[in-house]
Amino acid sequence: MKYVRFFYEEKIQFGILDEGIITVIDRSFLEKGNLPTGTTLSLKEVQLLAPVQPSKVICIGLNYAKHIAEFGGSKPEDPIIFIKPSTSVIGPEEEIVAPAMSQQVDHEAELAVVIGKTAKDIKEDQAYDYIFGYTCGNDVTARDLQRIDGQWTRGKGFDTFCPLGPWIVTDLDPSHLDIRAILNGKVKQSSNTQYFLNPIAKLVSFISQVMTLLPGDVIMTGTPEGVSPMKPGDEIVVRVEGIGELRNRIR
Repeated sequence: MKYVRFFYEEKIQFGILDEGIITVIDRSFLEKGNLPTGTTLSLKEVQLLAPVQPSKVICIGLNYAKHIAEFGGSKPEDPIIFIKPSTSVIGPEEEIVAPAMSQQVDHEAELAVVIGKTAKDIKEDQAYDYIFGYTCGNDVTARDLQRIDGQWTRGKGFDTFCPLGPWIVTDLDPSHLDIRAILNGKVKQSSNTQYFLNPIAKLVSFISQVMTLLPGDVIMTGTPEGVSPMKPGDEIVVRVEGIGELRNRIR
C-alpha cells in the first residue's frame, strides 16, 4: 500500500493512495485504529508533504563499496551512523536551500526506512517486524563543510537537507531495488540496494542497540557512488524502484 501525508483545506491530513486517488483516513497511518473518513481526493488536488515527521533521521555512512572507493576510504568495521535533525526534513517539490556558508552542496540518493513501532535492543531476525515501510530520501550534504569539520553534523544538518517522499510503500522487498539520482535530467547515481554492505535488518538492529527508535523515525540506508554538486536552479530527482520519484529544486 501507499500512504501519504498531505495538506488540504488548510490542514495536514493522511490517506491511502491508489491509482491517483487518496482515501482519506481520520488520523496518522502510524496510529492504531485509523479509519476511512468517507472522503476521497485526487492526488492532483493536494499538496504532498514529507510522509512522516520523524523525531530523528538516522543516516548510514559508507554503505556501498563503490561510494567508499570514490572518496578513497575503507570499509568500516561497524555501520557508521549520524543524525540529521527533524528540522532538515522537507517534502516533494519543496526547495532545498543552499546555505551561504557552503560552496559545494551535493545530492545523495538513498532508500529510506520508516520505523512503525518503538524498537530497542532488537535482534536482526526481528527487524522487519518494526519497519512500517519505505520511501525515497536525499541526504543533501555541504561537502566542503563536511571536509573542514572532520565530522558531519554541520554539513548534513542544515534546514531542508533531508527531502523525503513522495509517499511510503509498505508491501515492498527492499533487498533488490534500483536507485538513481537524476540531476537536470542526467543520471548521476545508479545502483541497487543489493550492494548494501550492511543490510537493512542489521542496520535496524544495530541502531536499536544505540538508541530507541520511535514510530515515524527514518533510517537513511546510505548512498551509492556518483554524488555530485548541485547549484541554485537545479532540479534533483531521487528515483527508487517500486516507490517512485522524489523531486526538489535548489534555491
